[in-house]
Amino acid sequence: MNPNPMKPKIPRPEESQPAHALWFDRKKYVTINFMVHKPKDVQVDIQPDKMILCCKNDSDDVIYNELYFYDKVLINDSRERVYDRTINVLLRKVKPDYSWPHLQKDPAKPSWISVDFDNWRDWEHEEDEGKEEYERYMDMIQEMSASNKGTAPDMGDLSDSD
Repeated sequence: MNPNPMKPKIPRPEESQPAHALWFDRKKYVTINFMVHKPKDVQVDIQPDKMILCCKNDSDDVIYNELYFYDKVLINDSRERVYDRTINVLLRKVKPDYSWPHLQKDPAKPSWISVDFDNWRDWEHEEDEGKEEYERYMDMIQEMSASNKGTAPDMGDLSDSD
């Protein structure tokens, strides 16, 4: 029997550096993009109150980020996707329609966390504008997961000549 059930599945490496992270808040989700160039050996452990990211970059530097969330998340509806230059983490809030003023429980912000102002919205005073954007985002994720099942249209299809 495990005496400490909340012990992280990913131990902190002896030598590591945090990846820079950009985050933004939505009505139902919080999104974090960890900037890692050509990530490999990616491990992500999302728990209700915290997450750990551990991987290597293209220079074999060990990347390790651990953060305690401002509020609880639903781990079964949270997921990560690994891209060529980022690791995207989508966290489903336990309390939707509740704004997170900061990403971490501790208001002291680590230097590696920044707000993604390009994607930030002041949604608290909006009606359902965020719903349409959320549905577009989810459609995009479903299309990406189903990608390579169909082929993209040929650029020749765009010509006007008949």
